[in-house]
Amino acid sequence: MKASLIIVKYYPISAIFGFLSMAIFRIPLFLNQNIQFYKLMGTGKNGTFDKVPDLSQWSILVTYEGDLTLKDQFGSFILKWFDLFCKNQTIYLLKPIEGHGLWDKKKVFGELPPTTDYEGEIAVLTRATIRLNKLQYFWKNVAPIASQMATAEGFITSYGVGEIPWVKQATFSVWESKAMMKKFAYRMPNHKAVIQKTRKQNWYSEDMFTRFTIQQKIEK
Repeated sequence: MKASLIIVKYYPISAIFGFLSMAIFRIPLFLNQNIQFYKLMGTGKNGTFDKVPDLSQWSILVTYEGDLTLKDQFGSFILKWFDLFCKNQTIYLLKPIEGHGLWDKKKVFGELPPTTDYEGEIAVLTRATIRLNKLQYFWKNVAPIASQMATAEGFITSYGVGEIPWVKQATFSVWESKAMMKKFAYRMPNHKAVIQKTRKQNWYSEDMFTRFTIQQKIEK
């Protein structure tokens, strides 16, 4: 199983095409028999969970088997759309190696071990569907912790992505090593306490945590 995440930034004058793409792209992606799963997502402004969306930045995640070109994965229509209306594109070609949880009640990255002995540069995708009656607790507790990620040792970059604002949230982050990522995630007292709260108070109706090696990063 492999995955690709493309994040695009539209020119200000063509930002409306970002909104349109979320509806239009569903057709070619649904019809694309090369991919097994896809998600069209918006993004937050600050590279992590954010109540304020970045209306000029959007993303697509796809999963697939074998060796496929970008054209095979996303289709020529979508790639030409991005070339025409976007000022920059960042594409991560990923191999899932560790993880747990579900997305739309599916193991979208296949059967993965909870951990491996890989310790190099790593990308992490965390996503959750937040229960409506837990939204206030999520935003009160998780958002402040997530905002500290950019100053953590070993942090490279991150993007806040999501299917539904405030409710279906995800963060894609890249770290110099798994050890540095785990130091931020599990050794910060505040962060550890929030993780325990999410489990004890059952904030999520569904969640998923997946780690990847980065096979290639493409910037246009």
